[in-house]
Formats: sequence, C-alpha cells, structure tokens
Amino acid sequence: MSRNPVVGLALGSGGARGWCHIGVLRELDALGVRPQVIAGCSMGALVGAFAAAGKLDAVTDWALSLTPAGLARLLDPRLRGGGLVFGKAILDQMQALGLPEAFDGLSLPFLAVATDLTSGRELWLRSGDLHGAVRASVAIPGVIAPHCLDGRWLVDGGLTDPVPVSGARALGAEVVIAVNPNARMLGTFWTPEDPDDGAGTGFLAEGLARLPEGLRGALRGLTPGEDPGPDAPDYFEVVNASIDILTDRVRRARLAGDPPQVLLDARLEEMSVLEMHRAEDAIAEGRRMVRASADAITRACGL
Repeated sequence: MSRNPVVGLALGSGGARGWCHIGVLRELDALGVRPQVIAGCSMGALVGAFAAAGKLDAVTDWALSLTPAGLARLLDPRLRGGGLVFGKAILDQMQALGLPEAFDGLSLPFLAVATDLTSGRELWLRSGDLHGAVRASVAIPGVIAPHCLDGRWLVDGGLTDPVPVSGARALGAEVVIAVNPNARMLGTFWTPEDPDDGAGTGFLAEGLARLPEGLRGALRGLTPGEDPGPDAPDYFEVVNASIDILTDRVRRARLAGDPPQVLLDARLEEMSVLEMHRAEDAIAEGRRMVRASADAITRACGL
C-alpha cells in the first residue's frame, strides 16, 4: 500500500506580510493538509515555531490584537544594540504566549534560519534555545537589534535564504509547500507617497515622536540645513525597500536551484514589512493563496 509523502512547509520572511502564514496554515488544515515538518525564516520562523508547538491560536490572537500604539512601545529611543526595537520585548512575548523555551518541547520538527553577522553565512537553528533562535531569525537589519546566540551575533535569515525550501527538505520533507510573503506582482519596490495623505504613518510615526529632534530628522531623511524634497524616501521607506530588493534577488536565486512542489506568492505589495498591526489583511491573503492553489496542493500531497 502506498503512503502519502512527508509534507513540509517553508515559511518565508516578510516582516508584517509574514502574518499571511497564519492564514496559510488555517486553510491547509481545512483542506486536510497537515505538515509534518516546518522550516521558517524571519516572520516565518515566528509563526512556524508556534505552529510546530501546537500554539497557532496563541500567536493568532496576539497578532490580531496588535495596534500602532502598542507597537510604538517596542521602539528603543537610544538605538542601543543596532536596532530600533528592543529584543527583550520579543523574547518576553514568546514567553507570555507559552512558546516552549527549547526545540525539544515542539510537537513537530522545526528549524529557524538566521544569518551570521560575522561570516555572512546562513545558519539552520534546530536544537537548543528556541526563543533565541526565533529572536535571531526575526532581527530585521536596521529595525530589530541583532541577537547573540552561542557566542555568535545573528540577524534576519532573509538575508541568506528568504524562503527556506532546502531547510524543509533537510528535515525530511518529500513535498514542500513554500510561502513567499514578498512577491512583487507589480515589479516595484518603492514609490513616492503624498506627504499629506497620512500614508506610511502608524506605530512608526508614533515611535519617531518619542525620539530626540535631531534623531527624528535623521530618520526622516532630513539633515540640518538641507531639505531632500517632498518625494525623498524616509528612513523606514529606505529600510523597507532595501530589504525587499535584497530578499527578492536572493529568493529568486535560491528557488531556481531548489524549487518547491508548490509555491504560494502573496499579493501584499501595499503592506510594508513594518506594518505589524495589519495582521487581519495578511491572514486573509494567506487563506486566499491556499484556496487559489487547492488543486495543486492536494495533488502534490497525494490527497
């Protein structure tokens, strides 16, 4: 009697867009597809770790409760440690939501992808300190401070493997369903915004208001005595677009060499990687992706 293949998920990076992974997992479950292994990068590592622990409800409730005001409290006005966001707040939240502290507390095999800041190498974190592994994987350069784990300073895994198909296969997956939150359907990474329409504000604008005036000016792209013009990108727009450009190029190269059986591309170009309070929109997109590819998914999984 033939058996069904081992199904693995490769959950990609994407900042706030990565909340789409929740919708993907929910809709896969509705299809009767239950992955046996999960590899995650950045937000894919955060959501994937909770899924592997059987605590998807907890992270879903937290994601949907996030507000711009609440997120602003995570900003560190002193910019210590190489980022705007306190790493301790992220670790505390994982603890509060009941994520196991170690990999051996998970129900499914799981790995998180991070990048070694010294060597630039991709790292697969799959044993030991689970909280530290996830914290390292989500360390978006310029936004979330790097994390020191086992004597190595680590940053976002999206710099080296934004959609970790190879990681899922290393865990034993025979069929890989990959989720890319960063698809660029329109082919653009940044467009000037009307400074009067309120776009691009939210928790980042609230956080900027708490910074010293000189630093606020610098982060908005202004320098004393010099106005770059109304169309110039600000600090956060530059970070957002730069990360998108980098991960798009790396993802294309990695997937060309090791393609998954099913690739789900999110249509979330209008969402910044930093708009963490927009989980509802991203989750809905995750559900849509699975429904649109339901036939391909069930065929690949032998259902």
